[in-house]
Amino acid sequence: MSGPGGQAGAQLSQEEAFARIRLLRSPNVGPVTYAQLLARFGAAVAAIAALPDLAGRSGRPYVPAQERRVHDEIAAVRKAGARYLFHDSPEYPPLLAETEGAPPILTCRGDASIALRPCVAMVGARNASAAAIRLAREIAHDLAGEGWTVVSGLARGIDGAAHRGALAAGATVGVIASGIDIAYPPEHADLQEQVARHGLLLAEQPPATEPLARHFPARNRIIAGLCAGTLVVEAAPRSGSLITARLAGEMGREVMAIPGSPLDPRSRGCNQLIRDHAILVQDAQEVIELLSGFTGSPRSALREAAGHWPMDADLAAEPAAPADLAALLTTAPIAVDELIRQSGTSASAVHSALLELELSGQLVRHAAGRVSLG
Repeated sequence: MSGPGGQAGAQLSQEEAFARIRLLRSPNVGPVTYAQLLARFGAAVAAIAALPDLAGRSGRPYVPAQERRVHDEIAAVRKAGARYLFHDSPEYPPLLAETEGAPPILTCRGDASIALRPCVAMVGARNASAAAIRLAREIAHDLAGEGWTVVSGLARGIDGAAHRGALAAGATVGVIASGIDIAYPPEHADLQEQVARHGLLLAEQPPATEPLARHFPARNRIIAGLCAGTLVVEAAPRSGSLITARLAGEMGREVMAIPGSPLDPRSRGCNQLIRDHAILVQDAQEVIELLSGFTGSPRSALREAAGHWPMDADLAAEPAAPADLAALLTTAPIAVDELIRQSGTSASAVHSALLELELSGQLVRHAAGRVSLG
């Protein structure tokens, strides 16, 4: 591996690849802010140089991520046998790239081309029933045998069954909420290694990061974003699987669910999804039939995708007014397009103001293009 990007970053200079990692690890820089900074300054090297002044307009001192921290991270990625996958790499999954807030940098082990094939997510309960685990394994096996890449999160229950079924017949992608060098849950260490060796393992968090509760919704958005559709096999109400399904719906992807007995609490989530207009499916062929003709207009309609305002090429074209915009915000999330309407100014000015507010730690970004005060 000649540079921090390895194969994925072969078209980047080593200096720019290093700066991209440093930019993303700097305080208050998330995926959306990262993309805006690259759009504004053209390169991560320039963005890093501008950060202290840009964030310091709020009166708060700002220090980007230390270079030593990035050197240590790159060494840990190499030690884990992994490499970086940048947002503009030919190996970066195209469906994921279309999603708002897609991770600009992933670490990966395995064959990245697996995620370029048609993908379907399979998720469900950790404490799944024996019947649901068997069904998940069989559906994943059949999907993989027909050339589909099965994507899941390496959790207990349905996730593990989906990976095992797919590995026996074809390809699978595991997306984890920890660093690329951490196995979670511990009993899935062998399975995670199999996925890395015979499929593809992806992580958004830096190496040595333990999986925290806040990491799992972020992991779920990657699972949903990679795929044309998400299948929920068994899930209780308010489970992480339903978060993945609803994220898929917001992205404009198909949402499918296996119906179950109303007497089993583990089936209520799936039954509710079907009530909310997810597509009822019962086997792999029904999933394939639904997704094979997917054109970007799903039959399932859990929720309309949030409006998206494209970034202007030059955010500096109009003056930003962070203080004025902050006055419109509360701790309740609001859509950015609504802020643009209420502010009476241009999209570029609002995005620029939000950028400064986020860098100063005053802004929190939420799913579906919403923001609030931190």
